[in-house]
This record gives sequence, structure tokens and C-alpha cells, in this order.
Amino acid sequence: MNKVISILLCILIPLALTGCGNQETATEKDPLVKTQVVALGNDEASGSYPGVVLGRYETNMSFQVGGRILQRYVQAGDRVHAGDVLMSIDNRDVLQQANQGEAQVAAAKAQLELSRTNLNRYSTLYAQDAVPASVLDQYQTAYDAAQASYNQALAAANQGQNALGYANLVAASDGVISAVNAEAGQVVGAGQVVLTLVQSQELEVEINVPESRIADVTVGKQVVVSFWSLDNQTVAGTVREVSPMADKVAGTYKVRISLPQPPAGLHLGMTATITIAGLNTVTNKPAIQQGDDNFAILPISAIYQTNNAPQVWVVDKDNLTLSLKDVQVEDFAKDKLKVHGLSNGDIVVIAGVHKLREGTKVRLAEEKS
Repeated sequence: MNKVISILLCILIPLALTGCGNQETATEKDPLVKTQVVALGNDEASGSYPGVVLGRYETNMSFQVGGRILQRYVQAGDRVHAGDVLMSIDNRDVLQQANQGEAQVAAAKAQLELSRTNLNRYSTLYAQDAVPASVLDQYQTAYDAAQASYNQALAAANQGQNALGYANLVAASDGVISAVNAEAGQVVGAGQVVLTLVQSQELEVEINVPESRIADVTVGKQVVVSFWSLDNQTVAGTVREVSPMADKVAGTYKVRISLPQPPAGLHLGMTATITIAGLNTVTNKPAIQQGDDNFAILPISAIYQTNNAPQVWVVDKDNLTLSLKDVQVEDFAKDKLKVHGLSNGDIVVIAGVHKLREGTKVRLAEEKS
């Protein structure tokens, strides 16, 4: 009998101890809280945008007269200097027009000399009362018309001579050929684009900013520009131009960033990253100030206010219990605050803060970085 009792005790006692252990470690009744992990300096108002290096001035070059292209002297990507000949066209037709203009000048000059001689003769006769005034007026009018015809022919001849110089397409400034749109043997008209010249003296970066962040971008604002191909070297940039209208397809605004001191080795077409600090939508002041990175961005619902002393509930990482921590806050946006006084990695409750108590053990519903 004693042996049976001993066996039963050996079975029941461990079961009882197991049941007690489960009751002590159960956490199903602990409140479930929504949290955010603090990352200092995580300013949601700043934005980074990809961009591409372009020249401030891009010139679409064309001949001022039409003709067949005889030779192209440059390739896409070539660097050229002011005065370099880029293309030339057949100038035979232009030469004939210039010769025609010279011949017209000679004919008009001969007519003018004849009219002058006749006017002088009849002026003498009129002085001797040999001819009436009406006849003198006719010769005066003929002379005036001949003078006008001569001036017109002379202007046309000068235009023809100028056209001879238009047979060569000459670079107006130093730069890089970014596009070639015509080849030797092709007949082009006056004004037809044959080359694109990008002036390389002044480089800038073009980015596209969504309409939700366009308020952060104003002309003259300082930004940070980094270049991936230059080992992420950073330089200061200035917003030079903001497009007044969004792109109809992408819905973004083109923004041009000037580079007062571009880094060495910067070339057209390189990629860049532009970091633009946003504005505090309440105070309309820069959200990021130099040297101010010891802050976190939290929703307003995370603040536990008692007697004008803002606090937040911080969850202990080891035992998951709550404790209040004093913080300093400032306006940031409509539903967010800029909070000082926290440490990197702090777990802060961001919802239902007025229902919690000091030392309460909780369960984490979500950790939002």
C-alpha cells in the first residue's frame, strides 16, 4: 500500500509544479502596446533625390543657310573650344548668290550715276529758265529712286557676303558636343538643328521633386550634393531654378541645382544625390539645423502630458516593463513632434499612453523603426 502511495505522489507532484510554473510565466493578460524604436536624427522632413549633371546652357546649333553638308569635324562627346569649325556645307549656291548681289550693285550704281548726271544737267537748265520746274522735279525723283535702288542692292550684296561665312558652323564657346543630328552628305535647311553644344564652364544638377515636397524647395536654398562616381564626395549646392509647372506625365517639378564649387573630375551625365532639408510646417523654419541631430520624430499620440511636463512611456528591453521618461518637444508637423531627451534604441509607446501605469508589464504589438 505504501508503495502505491509513493508512486502516485511521484506522478502528481511534478504535474502540480508544472501547472504552477505555467501560471507564473503566462503573459496573455499583459496589455498589448504599439511602439516605435527611437532613431536619433531621423528627420522625416528631409528628402534625397537622384539627379544628373548637366550644363546650365545647352545650345542647339544650326546653319543660317541651307545646303548639303560636306564634312563633320566632331563626334558626340568631343570637347571643343570657341572658334572651332564643327561642320561645313557646300557654299557654291551661296557663292552664286553673292556674285549675283555684286552684279546688282554694279547695275544700280550705273543707274545712279546716270540719274545724277541728268539731274545736274537739268538743274543748270532750270537755273537758266530753259525748262519748267516740273521737268526738274521728274529728274529729281528719278535720282532719288536710283539712290534707293543702289542702297537696296548694296544691302543685298552685303547679306550675300555674310552668307558665305555661314557655310562653316563655328562653336561660339567652349563646351562638349552632346548630340549629333546630321551627317555628311545630308541636305539641311536653314535653322535645322544639326548639333547640340553643352557649355561646360558652369555645371549644375537637375532633379525631379514631387508636388508633396515642392514647398521645401525655394530658389536660393542651400542643399547638399553627393556624387556616387566620386566616392560619394559632397559639395554645397544652391537651388537656382524651380519649374513653375509640374510634368504632365510624372507629376513632378524640375529643379536645377547650381554648383558654385564643383569637385574635380565632375563630368556631364554623372549621377548625383541631392539632400534637401524640409520645413517645419508649423513654424516654417528649417527642420534640420546644423549640429542638431540629437532628436527623434514621434507622433503626438506618444506624449504623456502631466502638469505641463511632457513625458513618454519607455519599455525596458529586458523585462518589458514601463517607465516614464521626461522629454522636451517642439512642433514639427501636424501630427508629429520633434523630441529631445531620448537615446538611440529606446522603445517608446506611441498609442494609448494615458491608459498605462508605471511598472506595468506589456507585450509589444509592433516595433516601428
